[in-house]
Amino acid sequence: MSQTGVLGVLRRVSLGVFTAVGLVFISGAVVIVLADPGTRITAAVTGLVCVAALEIAWIRVGSVPHRTPAMSVPVLAVPALVPVLPYQAIVGVVMLGILIALMIESRRIGVSVYSAGLAGIGCLLYFLIAGMLGRAGVAFLPAVAAASAGYVLIVLALEVLRVRLINAPADRGGQPLISPVRLSALLVTVAALAVLSAHWSVIGLPTPGEGRTGIETAVGTLMGSFAVALIAIVVRTLLDMRRRLNGLVVGSSILSTTRSVDNVAEALCQAAATAVGVQSITVQPGPAESGAIGVPVMFTPGEPRFLVARRDPMDGAFSGVDRRALQALAATAELAVQARQNLAGLTARANTDPLTGLPNYGAFQEALDTINSTRSDAEAIAVLFIDLDGFKRLNDTYGHQTGDEVLKVLGQRLRQSVRPHDVVARVGGDEFVIILTRLASLAEAKAIAETVLTASAAPLAVGSDAINPSLSIGLAYSVSVETDVASLVHDADHSMLLVKKSRRRGSTDSGTSINVSGHLSSQFNDTVARAIDENRLPLAYQPIVSLVTGRIWAFEALLRYVDPELGAISPPSLVEKAKSLGRFDKLTQQIAESAMTAAAEFRLVEPGIVCMTINVEAGQLAPERLGRFVEELNTRYPEISLCLELNERSAVRVSAPIREQVNRLRDLGILIALDDYGSDDSSVDSLVRVPMDILKIDRSLVDDLTNVRQREVLMALQSFGDKLEYSMIVEGVENERMAVQLARLGIRSAQGFHFGVPQGFSETIDRLDEFGAKAVLPTASHATVTPS
Repeated sequence: MSQTGVLGVLRRVSLGVFTAVGLVFISGAVVIVLADPGTRITAAVTGLVCVAALEIAWIRVGSVPHRTPAMSVPVLAVPALVPVLPYQAIVGVVMLGILIALMIESRRIGVSVYSAGLAGIGCLLYFLIAGMLGRAGVAFLPAVAAASAGYVLIVLALEVLRVRLINAPADRGGQPLISPVRLSALLVTVAALAVLSAHWSVIGLPTPGEGRTGIETAVGTLMGSFAVALIAIVVRTLLDMRRRLNGLVVGSSILSTTRSVDNVAEALCQAAATAVGVQSITVQPGPAESGAIGVPVMFTPGEPRFLVARRDPMDGAFSGVDRRALQALAATAELAVQARQNLAGLTARANTDPLTGLPNYGAFQEALDTINSTRSDAEAIAVLFIDLDGFKRLNDTYGHQTGDEVLKVLGQRLRQSVRPHDVVARVGGDEFVIILTRLASLAEAKAIAETVLTASAAPLAVGSDAINPSLSIGLAYSVSVETDVASLVHDADHSMLLVKKSRRRGSTDSGTSINVSGHLSSQFNDTVARAIDENRLPLAYQPIVSLVTGRIWAFEALLRYVDPELGAISPPSLVEKAKSLGRFDKLTQQIAESAMTAAAEFRLVEPGIVCMTINVEAGQLAPERLGRFVEELNTRYPEISLCLELNERSAVRVSAPIREQVNRLRDLGILIALDDYGSDDSSVDSLVRVPMDILKIDRSLVDDLTNVRQREVLMALQSFGDKLEYSMIVEGVENERMAVQLARLGIRSAQGFHFGVPQGFSETIDRLDEFGAKAVLPTASHATVTPS
């Protein structure tokens, strides 16, 4: 016979035995009480009420709720009944009280009979122990204490045996089934309360008044035990309410952050386990079985499911509050799923081209950013920018409805001609983009592009005619993560336009339908990394002049790099690439070292050169990054003022610790400049919150000095600077007329091509050697100056 069959037989046998014991003792108790109703019925009824309350006020002897045994202690009513009822009647009263209480609470006859029979066996052991100890000469009260402890131990032992036999799955987190601390506390408490009850039943209640009968004393003692049970029930109910409330709050929070239906189901089970208190809980297709509670929940229309909670039969019946808590969580889960589905629908509609069903431009950009940033070093990608040739003529000839049908068919063909992990999107009227992923070589990308071209060129019926769609395809290939992934799209678009230009010139070569961009992301990465690691990035120096004296007093150090293969690389590109390669601080340190060395050489030629400015970001000034370095660098060149130019975008987001560091650097004599003020991101807030010594005005504020507003703004900023004690330098001065106008407005320092383009170290030394610190070179010399 299987283990399940054996357990079934044992369950039926034990139920039969307990039923027989109950019938014998309960019927015997009724007979005994009715034999002398005047003296016994009051005590018996009070005993029933007390036992029922003590049964409901169960106590857990394990540390994990609903996964470790719980037991009640109706034995506390026994010492009070001993003086007024025979032991057979007491056993019957205890069993009947438990039977009534559990039938009302759980409405499960099997659980009620089992609990009553278990208590009956415990009471028999109580009387056996008390009698044996009495005959052995043990005092009455210690015997009561020992008998009460014996009741607890025998009932608990039988309950543990039952749990072991049914082998119910329960995750106790490594905790033991029985907590020794809880069991010890239970034994001591039960023994103490039983002794107190027995003591009162013998000597009388510790209340005013004399001459009470034994029945009155028994009833009073039972009411004391009832009060203890009532207090325990109230405390447990309050704790349960708190647990349910916490479970509902935490569960709702968990459900509101989940995404997929499967995750919602799992989160719902976790929340319900906390809110209701269960041994196990599942979301299943069918309703709850007997002894469990279940509520319907629907995540997918037409597919009803049930949230089913289960407890051990002896762990207390589920209440209406438990069911309502499950219903509340199930409703919250349904709302969460519905909200996710609605949001997903809105997101899908917002990211989908309604004509072709393909992703639109916004979805394409998001996909490209994600693919680029999450790909491995060994994974290349490519962008195909595709344009349908002659689409306007097609619309004019056959009408817009036909044009729309052609775009639909073309979108289907593009999707079918690439691999499942590639992305096809419609980004414009007749423009499509394909992101090719998981590429191993450029040849693979070109082969896929050829497949796309061939599949799309198949004849397409348009009314009574047939057309062969013609595509222009630009391909940009990238072998490593792009710092600026938009450049990949730009290059593919540019390559596509070259195909169209070639066709307009009359080329008929089918090979011109695909043009491969010269995108050089990998080479660019290697070039910049190598140039920084080998300290090979040269600097150019642009003069900063005084409009008052007409002489140079400072230089700004600027990056200028021309690679033999890639050509000129813009400073912003170098900086962004250095950031992505983790070499930005190293690059800035190299620039500062070279610039201050150059400044010392410039000062040897022309003592009027007293300052060198370099560009940094505010976050770099932290001590652990470049803060300590610039402090040390400043001490090496006491006759040269080191000026750190902060771009406004980084300065406005500066944290309080960085602001303190800036003030510290200023105290050490390092100048702080706010660069490019007046550009698109400028804010008046920067003038107040960013500690600075110099404000550099962007060329956009001086591009039309005939405009009275520009002039008023400049004078206001100069006045503002005078009051806040910072100097002002105007950038972008291109000619003498601008310099004269600025001087008339009271501007004292300026920078721009009128005073000299950025030049290399040697060219700057030559200039200083020949012309000194003159702000403006003679016309002939000035005309021949070129950027290095």
